[in-house]
Amino acid sequence: MSIARIKKGDTVIAVAGDDSGKTGKVLRVLPKKNMAVVQGLNIVKKSVRRSETAPNGGFIEREAPIHLSNLMPYDPEAKKGVRISRVREGGKLIRKSKATGKVLD
Repeated sequence: MSIARIKKGDTVIAVAGDDSGKTGKVLRVLPKKNMAVVQGLNIVKKSVRRSETAPNGGFIEREAPIHLSNLMPYDPEAKKGVRISRVREGGKLIRKSKATGKVLD
């Protein structure tokens, strides 16, 4: 498993799949599966049985995980997905955009 370039709370852009070109905030990262759940991307319908929390049952829409290879960190200054570099500053590794040099952390 490689070092994840995407973390929880990052803004990312989808570069492949049905949602390519859309951006969203990372809600959860699943490192063992190399996947992430992104707000507003990869929406699926799930059937829900009747219960106390859902008295009528029916269908709900929710986000499904997306593979990390289909996501790139989004840089609002460059207005596109960017590659990142890891630079050691002050004894700490930080992530920088290769397009603008802006710190992503």
